[in-house]
Amino acid sequence: MNAEFMEALSALAVEKGISTDTLLAALADALESAYKRMPGAHEYAWVIVDPDSGDIRVFAQQLNEDGEPVGDEFDVTPNDFGRIAAQTFRQVMMQRIREAERELKYEEYAGREGDIVTGMIQQSDARYTLLDLGRVEALLPQAEQVPHERPEPNTRLKAYIVEVRRTSKGPQIVVSRTHPGLIKRLFELEVPEIADGVVEIKACAREPGHRTKIAVWSNDSNVDPVGACVGARGARVRMVVNELRGEKIDIVPYSDDPADFVMKALSPAKVKEVRLDEETGTAEVIVPDFQLSLAIGKEGQNARLAARLTGWRVDIKSESQLADEEQAADVDWAEGEWVLDPATGEQVWQPAEGGPSLSAQEWTTPVASDGAAAPANDALVADAAEVAPAADEQSGAAEPSAPSEGGDA
Repeated sequence: MNAEFMEALSALAVEKGISTDTLLAALADALESAYKRMPGAHEYAWVIVDPDSGDIRVFAQQLNEDGEPVGDEFDVTPNDFGRIAAQTFRQVMMQRIREAERELKYEEYAGREGDIVTGMIQQSDARYTLLDLGRVEALLPQAEQVPHERPEPNTRLKAYIVEVRRTSKGPQIVVSRTHPGLIKRLFELEVPEIADGVVEIKACAREPGHRTKIAVWSNDSNVDPVGACVGARGARVRMVVNELRGEKIDIVPYSDDPADFVMKALSPAKVKEVRLDEETGTAEVIVPDFQLSLAIGKEGQNARLAARLTGWRVDIKSESQLADEEQAADVDWAEGEWVLDPATGEQVWQPAEGGPSLSAQEWTTPVASDGAAAPANDALVADAAEVAPAADEQSGAAEPSAPSEGGDA
């Protein structure tokens, strides 16, 4: 092998980004395969390529009955091995170069799960979108695309790497536009305080294409975490919103107090009180009447995102609803059910604790203080008559109020 060949080999190594030793090792393997296909070739033989001079030699050893090499090594280089090397080199070397390139591409992206990349939209159909990242292509599946987002070809797009797979055709990089990690990475690019670790994104809840809530925390008391993420006149958060094609972003301060955190997570609604139930993991939120719809959000979106952000099950009630529930809880309700009397064919009230059944008229007749039955109110009798058939139609238990004691109805 002459000096020009070695120079060409070195230039090829630089061009493909592969070390010269890797190419020489591939060449030695190819020549070894070529030698063993020659007539009279030794069974146990190997090829050595001198990296300085490019000299190629073939050495062999004898094998014993057990197939183990014995004796000294001896040179078995054929006279026309240079011609054989030239014929074999192109075919095998290009294959090894492609394998080495695929391995380099895989190693470049193998440790980048959770990172963000910028690619050019190359192809898009109903199943997936291909992003050109330069040396490799990234796959954006339909499940990882934002609903109703229609990326146009030859436009730049940022995506979040969720998986890097090793395949026979090279690395397959799967990216996402719906992953919550995309929000964190975009804020890291726009907010230096997050990149430096001064401000942290503690939690993130997202409904792709619609709305996102993030909770931020500052490790420096002199730095406002919400203000740092919003930026001057909203410049920083506007850049993230533009990249997400107009998706709304709510930035709330993080709190170690669960009740306070739930209260802030429901922003922009104003919360009056938060009651936590540790056993069920439920946070009962009390809001003014005029803030109820704002706290719940369109189709429950605000409450749903707040629950994901905090990890609590959020139950929102207005002050009026809470007052009605407390008032209803103070009333003693009779327990029982309306059943059909087979003898008379009428609906009768059967108390849960047992005892004789009461007709509708008897059930609505109040008991006087002396124990005698007082005259029944005609309106109550009429109401009870309406309730009884209804109970029979629904075949379910009812909970009417208990008869009043003392005085006329």
